[in-house]
This record gives sequence, structure tokens and C-alpha cells, in this order.
Amino acid sequence: MTQLAQTLQELRESGWKSRSVKEEIQSNFLKALAAGDELFPGIIGYESTVIPEISIALLAAHDMLFLGEKGQAKSRLMRSLVRFLDPHIPYLDHPDIPVHDDPYHPISAAGKRYIAETDPADVKIAWWPREERYAERLAPGTKFADVIGEIDPSKLIGGVSMSTEAALHFGLIPRMHRGIFAMNELPELDELVQVGLFNILEERDVQIRGYPIKFDLDILILFSANPATYNRSGKVIPQLKDRIGALIQTHYPRERDLGIQITQQEAGDVENDQFPVVVPYFMREIIEQITVQARKSKYIDQDSGVSARFSNANYKTMIASARRRAVLLNESPAVPRISDLGHLYASSLGKLELDLMGSHQMRETQVLEAIIAEAIRVIFDEYVDKHGLDEISHIFSRGVKIEVGDLLPSSDYADRLQRVPPVWEKAFELNAAEDPAVRASCVEFVLAGLHATDRISRSQHHGRMTYEIE
Repeated sequence: MTQLAQTLQELRESGWKSRSVKEEIQSNFLKALAAGDELFPGIIGYESTVIPEISIALLAAHDMLFLGEKGQAKSRLMRSLVRFLDPHIPYLDHPDIPVHDDPYHPISAAGKRYIAETDPADVKIAWWPREERYAERLAPGTKFADVIGEIDPSKLIGGVSMSTEAALHFGLIPRMHRGIFAMNELPELDELVQVGLFNILEERDVQIRGYPIKFDLDILILFSANPATYNRSGKVIPQLKDRIGALIQTHYPRERDLGIQITQQEAGDVENDQFPVVVPYFMREIIEQITVQARKSKYIDQDSGVSARFSNANYKTMIASARRRAVLLNESPAVPRISDLGHLYASSLGKLELDLMGSHQMRETQVLEAIIAEAIRVIFDEYVDKHGLDEISHIFSRGVKIEVGDLLPSSDYADRLQRVPPVWEKAFELNAAEDPAVRASCVEFVLAGLHATDRISRSQHHGRMTYEIE
């Protein structure tokens, strides 16, 4: 590896060239684009919608606003732009310089003085890694001093004039000079701070307590917002809206399979664990369909949205319940069942906001139960359409009662069902006939589906459910 320059003279001799942060991002982005690299690793479902818009905004050198409901990867997208920065850039290394000044074009008074009064061979250079060139802030509670700056009383006591740059303690944005700054939930930002941001976007300078500090900040500014608040009159000053170069609209997965991919990515590999879990695909579908139904429900406040974290948390709860059962009963691998969904209250209720007008005072638990039941019905109907109901339901002949529960051994299900319809082998993509845990999961799915479609009845007692055809 080439030795990095340690002085201004060495930097000049190395041939390093100065460029703005947006030029830097443009250049690195174009190289990645030309090479066919994956531009935004880990981002699923945005290939033909969001990613092209971000790409164009980067090439147009725009500051950006990411507009979308919670759990749509807005923060992840903003943080991912760091990969288009150079691995590191040089800056003037002196304790009196308040920002990461470009050695060729310092913007601070201290930086300019250091260059003017010091021999290039003695001007110290340090290197700023790209991982440290990104900062973000959540708008609620953010003050002007936090992101712009404030007069430092200790410096005034020392005799520094209030009208000079030396009297200031800079906030996050000036300190991110030559980097990326992101403000989450822009509409919740105090109007005074919005005015400060407008001034930075328009003039690239800072005004603190009426004293304009003129220096040319080099920064990419990103924002995120929820449509319900961003579009509400008076929440964001029009002048600031007008200065944001590009508005990037995000969205929830438009296909259930994409949502499943996202959830699996976030959950990691659960099969290669000390206590492995094998998840039938229909259970993955049900977890994601619960989220889909919540996003459609009239009982849920849709302005608030239903985050992808809702799916992730529910999936992990289901996995945890199955793993707990497997450890307690000495079964391996663990296979999730419908009865494991009985534990979703803990991971779901804090993530749903009821629509007080639409819910008619229904309790959260009732809303969640209805959503889960509808999700099971939807998935079950799809399997019935694909594989036929007669052979599946025939095994539950009139008068048969079957008890299920999240802590019942899988062998109990095998004892109740001596034969498995051949159609199950196709429907569940796993060998239900040979694996008792898979069979138990299949049994519970069919029972819950038959109940959700009003074909059999169900009673519940002490955490166990009994299904029967009356």
C-alpha cells in the first residue's frame, strides 16, 4: 500500500487532487455503475423504482429527501451512500482548526492562517476515513446549536469578538464539511433550525445569533420524512422544500415474496444454528401476509404505516417459540407451527397504532387476532386453490377431535394422524410423511385454515386448542 502523505508538501508531490463531496460521489458511483456492481447491497424490491431515482439524483448532484412511511429502508438507503465516498481524504491536522479542512482550499479562518504562516513541509496532514464522514440526527428535540452551532461563552470570556468565527462552537453540519449529513423526520424539526438548513442549502454558509459566518460548506445533505406529516401545511417551510434537489419516494414491498426475502435477510440463517430451525414456506408466507393484512386493515392507522420491522419481529418471535419447544422436548430440528403465532402479541402490539375512528374501540389484541386469522385464511385459500381441498380435509372426518399447542410433542400429532395425504407432499415442499415436526406444522396449518374458512370449529383452553368437525 502506498504511504499516505503526512505533510502538505508530500500531498502536493503525490498528485492528489481536490474535489467536492458531490463530485467524489458522482465519480465513484459512475465507476460502480460501469462495472456492473451491486449499487445498494441488501436493498430488496427497489430495483426498478427507488434505486433509479437515487442514481439520477446522485448524478445530478442533488441534496435528497427520502419520503416514505416507517420501515421502508429510508435510513439504510441514506447510510448506504457512504460506499460512494473515497476510502479516505486528507485534511489539515491542527487542534485549532474546527473542521476537516481541505489542505488545498481551507474554509476556516484557522485553516487559512495555518497554510499562510507555515512552510508546506511542516503543515501536518491527516486522513479522514469514509466511515466517519457520515452523521445523522433525529429531528425531534434537535436544537439550533446541535446541528448549526452556538456562541461559546468561554471564548468570549477569553476576549474573542462575538462577530468572529473564533467565537463559535460548531454543530454537526459544519463539522461534517466534506461529508454527508442526514436529518431524519424533517417535519418534526423546529422552524428556526429549518431556516438554518435553508441557509446552508441556499448559501452554504452559517448564521449564528445574527452573525453571518461566511464560508463555503461542502456537504451532501439528506432528509427523511413521513408523507402524512411532510405534506401537512406548515410542517416544513416552503423555502426549504424548494431547495431540496430531489424527492425520492419509497414504498413497502409490492409482492409478498419480496417481503419474505427482506425478512429472511434480516433474520439471518436460522438453520445453521446450535439449535436449528426449519421453517416451512407456508409459515413464512403467513408471517408476511399478517403484515400485508395489517397494511390493509381499516382498524390500523395507515398514516403511521406498518413497518418491515413488524414482519421481522414477528418472524423472530415465531422462530424463538419453535426453538424453545424443540429444546424443551428434545426435538431437532425445530419446525414453527400455527400455535407459535400465539406469542406474536409481544412483538406486534407495540408496532401497531389503531385508527380510533375505524376500530370502534376494539382492543389491540382483538385487532391482531382478526388480522392473523385473515392472513391464515388467505394463505390457506391459495393452497386449496393450488392443490385441492377434498384430499386435505377428508382426513378430518366427522367426529374427529384434534388438540394442538405450542408445547405439544410432534409425536402427538403423528399418533393422531396415521396417514398423510399425498397432496401434502406437494403442498408443503417438505416431507411431512417422514418428519414428525414437519407433519405437526402441516396439521396445524390445515386445521387453522379449515377453521378460518368456517369448515371446522375450534375451542381454546389453557393455551391449547381443540379442532373438531361437528
